[in-house]
Amino acid sequence: MSGYISRSEHTFHIPVLGTGFSIDTALRVAKYGTSSVISLVDDVLIEQMRKFHCKNENEPYEEIPNHSEDARARRITAYLNLIDRLVQRQTKKLQNSVFEKGSEITKYYEMLPDNAKIKEIYRDMPNCDASRLSSVQNMLRRNAVPGSIDVNIMTKLDRDHYKGGEKLPAEHSDAMAALRGFAQSDLRASIVFSAGINKRLYRYMTKFKDFFPDQNGETKKKIILKVSDYRSSEVQGRFLAKLGLWVSEYRIESGLNCGGHAFASKGHLLGVALEEFKQKKDQLFEKLLPIYTKAMPASGQSGGHAPKDFRVTVQGGVGTAEEQQFLLTYYDVDSIGWGTPFLLVPEATYMDDVNLEKLINASDQDVFLSKSSPLGVPFWNLRTSTSEEARLVRIKKGKPGSSCPKGFASLNTEFTKKPICLSSRAYQKKKLEHLPQEGHLQDVLPKFQENILAKSCICHDLAGSATLKLGIDPDASPAVCCGPGIVDFSKIATLEEMVGHIYGRLSLLTSSERPHMFIRELGLYIDYLRTEIDNLPVGLSSNTAEYLQEMRENLFKSIEYYQALSSQLVGDCRDLFLTELKKMQAALEPLTLEKAGH
Repeated sequence: MSGYISRSEHTFHIPVLGTGFSIDTALRVAKYGTSSVISLVDDVLIEQMRKFHCKNENEPYEEIPNHSEDARARRITAYLNLIDRLVQRQTKKLQNSVFEKGSEITKYYEMLPDNAKIKEIYRDMPNCDASRLSSVQNMLRRNAVPGSIDVNIMTKLDRDHYKGGEKLPAEHSDAMAALRGFAQSDLRASIVFSAGINKRLYRYMTKFKDFFPDQNGETKKKIILKVSDYRSSEVQGRFLAKLGLWVSEYRIESGLNCGGHAFASKGHLLGVALEEFKQKKDQLFEKLLPIYTKAMPASGQSGGHAPKDFRVTVQGGVGTAEEQQFLLTYYDVDSIGWGTPFLLVPEATYMDDVNLEKLINASDQDVFLSKSSPLGVPFWNLRTSTSEEARLVRIKKGKPGSSCPKGFASLNTEFTKKPICLSSRAYQKKKLEHLPQEGHLQDVLPKFQENILAKSCICHDLAGSATLKLGIDPDASPAVCCGPGIVDFSKIATLEEMVGHIYGRLSLLTSSERPHMFIRELGLYIDYLRTEIDNLPVGLSSNTAEYLQEMRENLFKSIEYYQALSSQLVGDCRDLFLTELKKMQAALEPLTLEKAGH
């Protein structure tokens, strides 16, 4: 049987990081028991990476051309199978290495959390007598299992395709083809769905047996939903259960305190969402299990193996070992996602030298919630990145917009029958010409123009971190979608150092004055609310007055929740937490909708 089911005792994972940053992170960290996530957005990059690694590993390579039949799915399948084979090869080599200082298997066990049960056996190994040593080492070798090679599909990126001017059937869309590529691969892993429900995509999963349990009750391809609140989990979990599909993990992410695209909730902050999951996890299981069990026979499955549970994990803004441990113990979650800090770990992710230096020196002002994404969703961006520099140069030259070399975000039909991208030169030219006809007041027209020109080519530029570093595309201008927490770190770290930081064996923080992750998220929401209220009268807000009023009320409720939660913190940490909460409350109070004329 190909692949592994991860049983690693690590309590953190590396989420998907753009398209290029973590495109092959599994090849660097899986052998040490760490799970990571590969983005399936960019099959052009995926094919480039397959060619690169085949050459490096003396693996046979046959190109899958862009316009060949089912190219996107086939490229993804071929790449995932390659990564799977290479990780298996690495793992066997690690398991067969000698237990000595600096060896691969020693590195594996030294990086595990200190309270891992298997690590206790490892640490006691020197005390074993000769008769037991061999059997203990063999047991440790068997338990040096790799992390999971998971994949991510952003459900909103589901571009339809055309041939001869006619739209092709739904299974040719980007998300459907990506799903098919994963489903047909050899991986035993999970697929992470982010950005909300995509019903046709979810229904399409029922076409593939790997998403259903086999005769032994094992599911080869598992489902993870990235969500920001309990309600979304219940809605999506119920929809999938009716199809006979079980969600094995609900991955709760902060709406704003994250990297990449930011999906602001209605002011229900991370701690509040986690509390609801903590209180209602059993209830959710009891709601979904009968629906799933009833649907199993109709889906063509036996239904003889009922799931016993699902995992709850969390990510978004965690930066210290204390926060990691608090989330694990107080909210009883299974794993914590650490994303942005790993951008400073060259052993784990791709970052070209120029942008790595800019990332190290980034200030709060350099990391901003931008309008760069053509999806119309707020997007964390590094203001000094070469992608941003290139965008501004194009505007200065009177040639704004991108040539749109990949087109994964070509979803707009405002001016064309065939969808185009908001970041493309074609769209921005048409939109800027049409803008005076839309009736905006002259004094706000520059703001609308600025919003149009803010869109950048994140499809192509997010791959640049890998393609520039590896010499695949020497002319790439990489985008950097770090989260705001990057300012807490200011030096390159090794993999062992970052893992040591996560588990409290050392600290990589730039300053001890870093705000608690819950406080930072609250501040980000207050800033977001302030901006949206200011933009409301001129029509630049993406929300209604009613929505923003509800957000404001929920932020006050979240503050009340955190005031009560502070009793779980100790000493100076609690006092500082309460002091910062009072400051946040004072900043929130004057933000009223009357200011926006409502």
